[in-house]
Amino acid sequence: MAAVFVTGGSGFLGSLLVAKLLEDGHAVTNIDLLPSHIRHPRLSSTVGDIRDRPLVDRLLASADHDVVFHCAALLAHGSLDPRELWSSNVEGTRVLAQAVAAARVESVVNISSNCLWGQHFDRPVREDDPPHPVEIYGASKLEAERILAAHAADFVTTTIRCPTIMDEGRLGLLTILFEFIADGRRVWVVGDGSNRYQFIYARDLVAAMLLAWKARRHTAFGIGSDDVGPMRDAYAYVIEKSGSASRIGSLPKTPTILAMQAAHLLRVSPLGPYHYRMIASDFIFDTTRIKAELGWRPTLTNPEMLLRAYRYYAANRAEIQARKGTSAHRQSADMGVIRLLKWMS
Repeated sequence: MAAVFVTGGSGFLGSLLVAKLLEDGHAVTNIDLLPSHIRHPRLSSTVGDIRDRPLVDRLLASADHDVVFHCAALLAHGSLDPRELWSSNVEGTRVLAQAVAAARVESVVNISSNCLWGQHFDRPVREDDPPHPVEIYGASKLEAERILAAHAADFVTTTIRCPTIMDEGRLGLLTILFEFIADGRRVWVVGDGSNRYQFIYARDLVAAMLLAWKARRHTAFGIGSDDVGPMRDAYAYVIEKSGSASRIGSLPKTPTILAMQAAHLLRVSPLGPYHYRMIASDFIFDTTRIKAELGWRPTLTNPEMLLRAYRYYAANRAEIQARKGTSAHRQSADMGVIRLLKWMS
């Protein structure tokens, strides 16, 4: 049994990680802005902010922690003040890194994002491709990576860069797509829907995080599913397997992207620059390194993951729509102006 410290352990990914750690017999200390729904004698969960250095110091001193899993991050969703996002993701990581160094914890596993890149790639993205974020969330995750890297003399950091994390219970902006399918409305792709965008199964990501902890390598890994096909095919798979009456329609690429950008600037749409890429461009991580160095392998494909997430939504739709005070990935996103598109579909 080890003592493990988790930031953001009440969120979608963090909760799955905490549950797995407890299942494996470890003792877990969690700090999150939201309370955990997990109750266990080996879990100590605190509602608090990682920017609160005295609190983080006290929690780290509560046990001889072997590793810190850094999952906490604010997302660029809804009406969140960009200054608060930057402060939490960047200054919060800075405070955490200083506290980890002072507590002499030897290892950090950091969760980062494919939002480090904002451009289209016509090949799989490698770990050594220079980051180029185009929005504040990606920029904040890049700066967090740099902060942790600057502490190489104090502790080992393994960063795992993730595409969209998928599993049962993954909601957020996906609820927009799922509502269209559940109501039998036309599901739209931008262009011909041939763009390929990678997901990562949440439990495969948790497995990689545990392998990274054991390996203790100061490096970064890209992670994601294998056999990534067109987004149009993933939507069609969910529609067919769920028995939905939805069909797939196509929107012209250039006017649609321009409209999305305008809606984002006017703050009438939940979709930002990161989502334009997911909807219309290719992005796939090259997972050669993580497979070779950690012995990790994915278990589910994009369509299989998306179907699991949709079935959870369909079975719990009324309860999901009533949720408040939980993490962004555990509740429905506001459609904004996209609801007009649904009415016309």
